[in-house]
Amino acid sequence: MTRPAAPLVILCAVGSSGDVHPFVGLGRELVARGCRVTLLAAGYFRGLAERAGLRFVDPLPDLDFATAIADPVIWDRYRGTKVILEKMGRPLLEGLHTTLVGLHEPGRTLVVASSLAFGARVAAETHAIPLVSVHLSPALFRSVYDSPRLPAGWTHVGPRWWRRLQWAGIDRFLADPAIAPWLDPFRARHGLAPVRGILRDWWHSPSRVLGLFPDWFAPPQPDWPPQTRLVGFPLYSEEGVSAPERATAAWIESGSPPIVFTPGSANVFGHGFFAAAVEACGILGRRGLLLSRFPEQVPASLPDHVRHVDFVPFRWLLPRAAALVHHGGIGSASQALAAGVPQVIMPLGFDQFDNLARVERLGVGTGLVPRRFRGPALADRLGRLLGDSSVAVACAALAAKIAAEDGIGRAADEVCRLLPAP
Repeated sequence: MTRPAAPLVILCAVGSSGDVHPFVGLGRELVARGCRVTLLAAGYFRGLAERAGLRFVDPLPDLDFATAIADPVIWDRYRGTKVILEKMGRPLLEGLHTTLVGLHEPGRTLVVASSLAFGARVAAETHAIPLVSVHLSPALFRSVYDSPRLPAGWTHVGPRWWRRLQWAGIDRFLADPAIAPWLDPFRARHGLAPVRGILRDWWHSPSRVLGLFPDWFAPPQPDWPPQTRLVGFPLYSEEGVSAPERATAAWIESGSPPIVFTPGSANVFGHGFFAAAVEACGILGRRGLLLSRFPEQVPASLPDHVRHVDFVPFRWLLPRAAALVHHGGIGSASQALAAGVPQVIMPLGFDQFDNLARVERLGVGTGLVPRRFRGPALADRLGRLLGDSSVAVACAALAAKIAAEDGIGRAADEVCRLLPAP
């Protein structure tokens, strides 16, 4: 008798390294549990996926990831979200839909898709493909109770009727007008009706929504989708795939713990960020490690106590660091929490203002807006954090709490519960 094929899990990850890494970690866990796993992401991530043992498909080979992120407006706090939708959500709409329909094995397939994988959401409707929506940060869950802090707007203040009114205005005048002009015609070509409340309801799969963060970081709210499950942080940073170079590892371990600086894996406009980092290290007399795969934004000449490297896995690096200075992405913030190191955040847009607010609420970090992100101000913030014993205690307590959790394992548990029966 022929043995039934293992279930097929198709992971759709739209975004930068911080968006793709959790799906690679989840994919590795699902493969270990006997699933067949295919990752759909930008071709930029093919090497990572294949080294991790995952089958990889680029749903839109014509989309150049490096070119897409070379638009400075992406980092504008007011206009950045619309640009990301235009550069990532819209172009991948048809590619994701076509690829998923082609890969779909009826009765054996489950799709797990990130927030901007709109093509996967449409494929779930047109071909009845089981779908799990994944949101990496709590800012993607709106609420009139504990509202997220948006880059622009005041949805987190005032009475509930005022917050409800603001959310309605966002849907009517911002979100739907930005997405519906290209989403609705695509839906119509596939026999689907127009949709409204796209970022209110539609982008959440009615079957299951996974929040990849713990409930102590963002407690579930009464008006979140009832099919939401929180599983914890997906702490994957290329373990088993990438390792620090010997020279880098030797330098890190040969002296005092360095302060680590990253403006975000997809940020190619970090010239001022890195200049301030070097100046702050000089003021504090501290070693610094600058992380970026785009070296043209790093100062050409660095002092002996500061080094630049393309990449070092955070799970290895941050426990050996004194602090992390970053843009406020949920991946960087969660890795710092897990390592028990304080953090300074320079928020630019998207979920970063909300993540900063939660880090500050936990007492393990502080923020510095871009216009004030200069060497002396950064050195002052870092000095205060590193000299505050209460911050050290709070960092250690949260690190111990995260060590007892397994975000990727719990995410895999939820996915496996929804797998089609053999």
